Amino acid sequence: MQALHFGAGNIGRGFIGKLLADAGVKVTFADVNQAVIEALASRHEYPVNVVGEHSTTEIVKNVDAISSLSDDVLTKISEVDLITTAVGPQILPRIAGSVAKGLTARCDKNNTHPLNIIACENMVRGSSQFKTHVMAELPVQYHDWVNAHVGFVDSAVDRIVPPATSKTGDILEVTVETFSEWIVDQTQFKGDIPAIKGMEPTDNLMAFVERKLFTLNTGHAITAYLGDYFGLTTIRDAILDERIRLIVRGAMGESGQVLIKRYGFDDVKHAAYIEKIISRFENPHLHDDTARVGRQPIRKLSANDRLIKPLLGTFEYHVPHQNLVIGIAAALNYRNVEDDQALELEKMISQDGITQALATVSGIEASHPVIKDVAAIYATMQNKTF
Repeated sequence: MQALHFGAGNIGRGFIGKLLADAGVKVTFADVNQAVIEALASRHEYPVNVVGEHSTTEIVKNVDAISSLSDDVLTKISEVDLITTAVGPQILPRIAGSVAKGLTARCDKNNTHPLNIIACENMVRGSSQFKTHVMAELPVQYHDWVNAHVGFVDSAVDRIVPPATSKTGDILEVTVETFSEWIVDQTQFKGDIPAIKGMEPTDNLMAFVERKLFTLNTGHAITAYLGDYFGLTTIRDAILDERIRLIVRGAMGESGQVLIKRYGFDDVKHAAYIEKIISRFENPHLHDDTARVGRQPIRKLSANDRLIKPLLGTFEYHVPHQNLVIGIAAALNYRNVEDDQALELEKMISQDGITQALATVSGIEASHPVIKDVAAIYATMQNKTF
């Protein structure tokens, strides 16, 4: 089995690429980083440090790499059995044109072997959204063929892969946590579902998408924003601060009540899941900056993302949201001169006021009582009285 994976960064190499290669799949990475591409293409392997209670270094083998800007990508798309991505939600539209051209080449070669495309991004229904971008770039005469032979399979992915500098100077070395989860929508595959250890098919994907979004992503973001507010630079230092820990656990408990009511999760098991995530944040072997986790606050404050979406769920099911409100206020306080969205958000607040700025980015009506609640906590944070 052959796969083309877009994105040879830390997540691509340390998570999806590793799982595929470990399963015996011949993986070709596509990326714009020429130094990484050349190293992968010449060595065909790279080291992954898997860190936790029992840390190991594993060598990922049987890999290759090409430039995502070259015509080699079109050839690969016309031949492979699987395409995966780990490029970031904002990059998916940029690679849609190349994928569309590759699919036309595949059709023109009359390759009717099923092809499945899985966008492994931190977004809801990422593959379905990616399909929209690809189809917009695809000549209309190819649409029926693609719908018949190409599956766009939505997934939920979970593994903490912080930026890490190799102690040996190896450009390909990457560090990841022991835990990983890759859940895919089994109803969207074309042909047989590949047997890949670590990839879990389900017919109820949204339950797991929202479980991860409302728990890992929500807790991670609030830890980062409160850590930044209190002058703590790493996720570990932040979650070990009892003030932050109580709010983060409380927020995940509030979002958890939404999940339990919406999907019927067992409350005891979900409480254990929350504690597992908190322990992951504490991992002493992972150096993860609050600035990295908190980046792009406008996206993270949007209606379908990790802060506002669970908040909206608390309205739907009439459950408390006090800690989520604190997390949202902390996100609005986030300042980072190296983050374009943080700068844009600060400008919006300065020009429009906190109430209108939050309404604009979240989609919640400015007159909604929760906007007032967030604004009040934001003011205490600004006054350093929180």
